Amino acid sequence: MATVDNLKKIVTHRYFDMFIVVVIVFAGVLVGMQTYPALAARYHDLFAILDTLIILIFVIEAILKIGSEFPRPLNYFNNSWNVFDFIIVVGVLLPIGGSFLPVLRLLRVLRVFRLITAMPKMRLIVGALLKSIPSMIHIFMLLGIIFYIYAVMATFTFSKNDPIHFENLQTSMLTLFRMVTFEDWTDIMYINMYGCDQYGYDGARLKCTNPSASPLGAALFFTSFVLVGGLIVLNFAIGVVINSMGEMKEEMIDEYPAYNKLAEKENQEDIIARIDKIDKKLAALLDKDAP
Repeated sequence: MATVDNLKKIVTHRYFDMFIVVVIVFAGVLVGMQTYPALAARYHDLFAILDTLIILIFVIEAILKIGSEFPRPLNYFNNSWNVFDFIIVVGVLLPIGGSFLPVLRLLRVLRVFRLITAMPKMRLIVGALLKSIPSMIHIFMLLGIIFYIYAVMATFTFSKNDPIHFENLQTSMLTLFRMVTFEDWTDIMYINMYGCDQYGYDGARLKCTNPSASPLGAALFFTSFVLVGGLIVLNFAIGVVINSMGEMKEEMIDEYPAYNKLAEKENQEDIIARIDKIDKKLAALLDKDAP
């Protein structure tokens, strides 16, 4: 048990985490350097040695973490982040090559994702995003309904004046998606406010054959869509993520129960030591004042 406790101290120590973070960053830089053919050919042997060293470090890390869970080593796989790390390590160790070389390179690039598992704050953010997916589905459904309603209205209203952006339903949906990202949405609004013969159709793929200006209607239609689709619904999504982040914080407190127990034990021992020190000082003072 003493060995297991020592392993737990090692894998939960902040210097161990910092070392793994440095190795992951270095692995990412190494993969990036290998994207330059001349550099990869010139330092091929060095890159191979460094890559083997990085894999070896990751394997040792996984062995230490699994060993720290004895006598129940499978508890290592109860943590989804550990499973993610293990899959990447095993994937890199697979004897693949030839036509599968791009897969191997992809797995090497994915090692950079291990920064998420090595940094608690990044785990918090990613975990909150994943936890918010079920609620996000309903928000996307709401957004889809809004898109469909506005796309049908836009196709009926603006298709003749602006066939490039609203020729049919699918084109209208794509245009509205562009607008909700705030990509030149005012240009689309101005085309329909002033008419395609006055704005935006110089050298266009489709000709302006039926110009029709709608100053008030187009302004109200497009500004209302941007407000509803781009701002209000976006705030709903942000609220869901913030709520999920609060839930994720509570889960992360219990993520390492063994580490928490160890920290509590160390704190208790520190408090006891301080109390003993105070008692000794009081005893010395009493002895000094005694007749």
